[in-house]
Amino acid sequence: MSASAPRYTATGTVLENASHGPQFCTIVTSSLPPQCGGTDLVGWDWSSTRHETQNDVKWGEYTIVGTWDGTRITLTEPPKAPRPAEREERSSTSPCPKPEGGWKPVDPAKTNEKALQAAIRIARKSPQHAGTWVDQSYLGDGPIKESEANDPTKLVLNFMFTGDLKAHEQRVRKVWGGALCVSPAEHTEAELRRIQKKVDREISGLQSSGVSVLENRVDVTVFVATEELQQDLDSRYGPGVVHASGVFSPVTG
Repeated sequence: MSASAPRYTATGTVLENASHGPQFCTIVTSSLPPQCGGTDLVGWDWSSTRHETQNDVKWGEYTIVGTWDGTRITLTEPPKAPRPAEREERSSTSPCPKPEGGWKPVDPAKTNEKALQAAIRIARKSPQHAGTWVDQSYLGDGPIKESEANDPTKLVLNFMFTGDLKAHEQRVRKVWGGALCVSPAEHTEAELRRIQKKVDREISGLQSSGVSVLENRVDVTVFVATEELQQDLDSRYGPGVVHASGVFSPVTG
């Protein structure tokens, strides 16, 4: 591989046991010693790292940088102590405009746990259902009070559907009197679940997959998410329907 090959980085567990050499783990068991499933590392030297050892197992947490040949990572610099993980925050706020007077029940008599569960059942029975979640972000940025966390009068019930949104909202409103946001989606949840199953069968090197309700798409994780892979996913399943992210991120700068 040329010296100009792109480099990638990740933070996580590196482990070696009697079954395999040093691997960067994408799956780690909680046993002691732990067990690992991942990709091989080339150029690893346990003698230059702080690590734990039990029986024939060596492991530790590191940030690594290296090149990728499609099956393994070749280190281009010594491993370092783990850096803080960068978390991608997905907004779970309600996409509907805030009603005049704010989010609040329109019929307190139908704003309780029983009504909440009934509304969810009605929504999920629809073949056009695309997603369900509750939003309490309007209560503020700080921790939600325990008294508010499970209070149906202190949440916005969110549904996404394809098709006639007004008709869907009317069906839900027959049982639910609390704050409500009904928003449009391009794909139903059932459709995305079917696509997820196809992806699981058809895409090699897949590490995980799942349906993102908020993004209305299938999210997949591979070792390295290239532009070519994303273009292939778009051509197979439609633009933006399946989104790939990588265990290893490109090194920039």
